[in-house]
Amino acid sequence: MAEVNNAEKQKRKFDRMTKSSVKPLILKLAVPTILSMLVSSFYNLADTFFVAMLGSDSITGAVGVVFSLMAIIQAVGFFFGQGSGNTVSRELGKQNVAEAEEMVSVGFFSALGAGILILAVGLPLLDPLSTLLGATETVKPYAMGYMKYILLACPFMTSQLVLNNQLRFQGNAFFAMIGIVSGAVLNIGLDPLLIFTFDMGIEGAAIATAISQCVSFVLLLLGVQKSDNLKIRLSTFKPKAHHYKNILIGGTPSLCRQGLASVASICLNYIAGGYGDLALAAFTSVQKVMGFGASALIGFGQGFQPVCGFNWGAAKYERVKEAFWFCIRVTAVFLTCVAVVGYIFAEPIVTVFCETDATVALAARAMRAQLVVFPLLSWVVMSNMMLQNIGMVAKASVLAMARQGLTFVPVVLVLPWLFELDGLVWSQPVADALAFLIALPIQISVLRKIGRAIREGKIIEKGKVVER
Repeated sequence: MAEVNNAEKQKRKFDRMTKSSVKPLILKLAVPTILSMLVSSFYNLADTFFVAMLGSDSITGAVGVVFSLMAIIQAVGFFFGQGSGNTVSRELGKQNVAEAEEMVSVGFFSALGAGILILAVGLPLLDPLSTLLGATETVKPYAMGYMKYILLACPFMTSQLVLNNQLRFQGNAFFAMIGIVSGAVLNIGLDPLLIFTFDMGIEGAAIATAISQCVSFVLLLLGVQKSDNLKIRLSTFKPKAHHYKNILIGGTPSLCRQGLASVASICLNYIAGGYGDLALAAFTSVQKVMGFGASALIGFGQGFQPVCGFNWGAAKYERVKEAFWFCIRVTAVFLTCVAVVGYIFAEPIVTVFCETDATVALAARAMRAQLVVFPLLSWVVMSNMMLQNIGMVAKASVLAMARQGLTFVPVVLVLPWLFELDGLVWSQPVADALAFLIALPIQISVLRKIGRAIREGKIIEKGKVVER
């Protein structure tokens, strides 16, 4: 009876994802993911805000340094989460439930094991690791104090990202939102309590983050069990070569994107640190503020991905194109509005995270420079998400690497050398513009291929248009 009920649930989900109106469906899925991303990004800002109240650029800089490590941890979690989730949505679109059930368990337990490995390797190496991440000698003691608790929470961080992605890719964004938002709200509440009331300083902020990640893990696991999601079981944990091949295909773009974001952050830490703790604090604060602005874009894209995956698996390409262009229109208008408001109110915004007038002035300059090209991220991010979702791994990986790796790393190494601090200020906006120029022809070529498949009544397999 349980198997019959599960089959009925999956059939209803398939019908909803492949037959209901595209625009309302995306909005319904996007609202909880946007809220999740905004709240998650907000609690990253909350850490910086409360730590900044301790009145030291060195302490604020330490949070930015450890942010690079968190980006690495997130890269691992997203690799397994996006890799398994993309495959699951396509397999459910093909109504291949048995394969999807194995994939959810392989993705989860593999991420849990990877998190344990990072903890075991990283904890004994706090000192060299903090140096590698770009901490100056004055920042290093605070970075090490923060980092050890983040590493202790690492297994929960990697595996909860898998749970979050798998919930979303199966169309259960509401349960994903509950898990993420609850942990974030807890983090925001614990920060002032541990930092100031219990006088734990920056370590209090780290403990608050670690506790919130563990709580999110538990709530997301409960969400999987309570929703109509495929269940995670040891009995369906059957790691096979084709499972990891699919994770590699679906997760490599995320690994590239998140991993290179960490590399880019480390490069920024090193170069900004060369101008002193003031510059390091300013640029790491701007990173988090801009990340908050981009989180709504990513959240909207996450609402698009399950719609894209199901319909791609079902060969309903018209719906995939309709969904993509709808997302482009909405997010481009949204980012333009954010850019205008942020440009006008740059100083008041960064003042929340920066202590001195000099830090505020530098952070405001850097933020305004990035906002000039901010709307271009709509095309870059949505194109990357679509290509990753439909299994075009090479093109998706190029776009994933474009903003932070292919463009930012060389730009941030060259422009400051040529123009000193002004070059550092303009490094990210120049990289964003170059990423757009890379993404534009790649995505247009894919859209044309989809259009051809629609006109000729064919399907696309392994990036090629073939007979059905």
